Amino acid sequence: MAVISTNKDTEALTMTFVAEFGAPVKRVWQVWADPRQLERWWGPPTWPATFTEHEFTEGGRSAYFMTGPEGEKAAGWWRITTLDAPNRLEFEDGFADDDGNPVSAMPSTTSAITLEAIDSGTRMTSVTTFATLADLQKLSEMGMEEGMRSAMAQIDTLLAED
Repeated sequence: MAVISTNKDTEALTMTFVAEFGAPVKRVWQVWADPRQLERWWGPPTWPATFTEHEFTEGGRSAYFMTGPEGEKAAGWWRITTLDAPNRLEFEDGFADDDGNPVSAMPSTTSAITLEAIDSGTRMTSVTTFATLADLQKLSEMGMEEGMRSAMAQIDTLLAED
């Protein structure tokens, strides 16, 4: 099933993805909660993710890096601000340096993930909010939209293995 709609709203400074999966809400929640499952879909196929920290609690922190095809690394961080298992997750997301510290020269975002039961399984809505239009445009130019579509397809593949 995967992505059924996307919307980039330059006035609201948001990017919204809606995806549907043929699995129950609790199972889809696990692709967020389990760092080994996160690694299988968070990065694009050519830039797989490795989570070195994943404190999946409100106020918790996650740290990860993605490894490119030539061995180059790009690090990132999350700070979980809301956790209402198994239906809602909100977190701040940004780029990190080699030591895991936030990189202030790159945009950070906030994301709200909602999981709801539907007849065919689960609908996941992801709303990413940007601080400025320039941040939205920069991350969009870096491939965020394509990356999220690809990630959702990887979730679908992961769930199909069950």
